[in-house]
Amino acid sequence: MKEIGSYTFLSWAHIGAALLAMVFGALVLLRRKGTRGHRRTGHVYVASMAVLNATAFGMYRLFGTFGPFHVAAVVSALTVFAGMRAIRLRPRTVRQVELHLVFMYWSVLGLYAAFFSEVMVRVRINATFMVLVSIATATTILLGALFQNRLVRRWSAEVQNVRPE
Repeated sequence: MKEIGSYTFLSWAHIGAALLAMVFGALVLLRRKGTRGHRRTGHVYVASMAVLNATAFGMYRLFGTFGPFHVAAVVSALTVFAGMRAIRLRPRTVRQVELHLVFMYWSVLGLYAAFFSEVMVRVRINATFMVLVSIATATTILLGALFQNRLVRRWSAEVQNVRPE
């Protein structure tokens, strides 16, 4: 594959999709739920996550084989799929909306956990690779878990108060 600098087209696509997903994932979490804008922003997030996860399966430079980041990409893809499936089922119940909110919340948190892991490894603090990845991931997930219930309750109330457009 053609390289640009030390990166291939595949890795540039992966980085671009990751940045797009990070921006739109944050917007999805911050914007009012259930609106047309939320849905459009969410569709860009889901599309960028599909590209991000797909390109992850083409990268084997780090381990030379299927590795832990490929497992993370599988989990990520399943989380996004579960979040979208929950909201697409008809008739839509409050429980399905809450499942959508929870799965998509954890999808965005997983994305940010991966980002912080990458930053920790690139900064090259004097620790082993897996220790840095574990610290970054655990910290992000722990913080996310602390806020999950409060946010899901608030978002669920928002969705129930929004009229269909």
